[in-house]
Amino acid sequence: MNKSLDAIIAGHLCLDFFPDLTKYKPGVFIKRLLPGKLLNVGSAYFSTGGPVSNTGQALHVLGMKVRLLGKIGEDEFGQIIRKVINQQDPSLTESLIVSNVEGTSYTIILNPPGIDRVFLHFTGTNDTFNADDINSQFISQAKLFHFGYPPLMRKMYVDSGKYLSELMRKAKESKVITSLDMALPDPNSDAGRANWLAIIKRTLPYVDLFLPSVEEITYMINRSLYEKLISKTANRNILPFIEPQHLSKLSKTLLNFGAKIVVFKLGERGLYVRTQNADSLAELSSCISFDLLNWSSREIWAPCFRVNVVGTTGAGDATVAGFLASFIKGLNIEEAIQMATAVGACCVEELDAISGIKSWELTQKRITSGWKRHTMHIQDSKWIFDKQFYQWEKRE
Repeated sequence: MNKSLDAIIAGHLCLDFFPDLTKYKPGVFIKRLLPGKLLNVGSAYFSTGGPVSNTGQALHVLGMKVRLLGKIGEDEFGQIIRKVINQQDPSLTESLIVSNVEGTSYTIILNPPGIDRVFLHFTGTNDTFNADDINSQFISQAKLFHFGYPPLMRKMYVDSGKYLSELMRKAKESKVITSLDMALPDPNSDAGRANWLAIIKRTLPYVDLFLPSVEEITYMINRSLYEKLISKTANRNILPFIEPQHLSKLSKTLLNFGAKIVVFKLGERGLYVRTQNADSLAELSSCISFDLLNWSSREIWAPCFRVNVVGTTGAGDATVAGFLASFIKGLNIEEAIQMATAVGACCVEELDAISGIKSWELTQKRITSGWKRHTMHIQDSKWIFDKQFYQWEKRE
């Protein structure tokens, strides 16, 4: 089937503001953040945020033909979003939805050295996004439809996720490959209290590629494990305590729910991918040409590339973009994982989500020039190290 677009990126879209806090030594800023205290910071930067912007623009930089399907308001913030994205390419914003009721979503991002980011977020127009906002005829023009951050979009988690399920079903029936990314909700919010196990189980029959972070998916489908791991931490970072068996068990559950390819973002610990068998993957070849046997029944964990980390904003979205671009191009699974981690690594070399992303050719050149990876060891005889791609694979 002839498709005029590589991908349509839909879902959460906002305007991000972040002050430059790099003048503070690691751990200092958060200690000084007290009521009534004035803190001097650097210049304020702003950019568009959320997967519509971050994943969409990263795919554009990587050479993909993309359209963005997010919702903005008829206000100044909405105008700024359109202006910023138009600097990349005005065609990207042609399909944005404009509401004359709700205000545009925004986020204030505190990204001080030495700790993870803190977000102050207004949901705005994202809360009313629903299946009626996607046009089947428009979606059918793309090879892939990607939707991101339903936990930050009220319609997507209320009523046991029926609107999210309906949206992904509608996309799937438009004869595209469907892709879904998540976000970690505030546990004390309505989104955090939603029954995400039921929502995900209801939605994954319509999802081909599922790409959450390991923190998000552990919180959502194995809350007892999440709380157990949280109890071991001083800063709520569970990544150091994630073991291969956790990934295998979580991914098996998601494959059983209906996802065909499961990708876990693991922050500084890399990327994990597990896939269905060839029979389950076969239907994807109607949109994209890829080596079916190479992709089928694989379970791989790859470490990150070594970089000087400036900021982690958009790193997960960039990693997703690298993976989706590779899949659209028909790369082998090992190459796709390699490119995904490379694009994510480039992203964190800059403060914002887009400036660090390089073209497909420059990213590949950096990989082939001997770019070093972080060392990772798996103490399990079933996991075999692939020296060529610097990845670990589980083989039964």
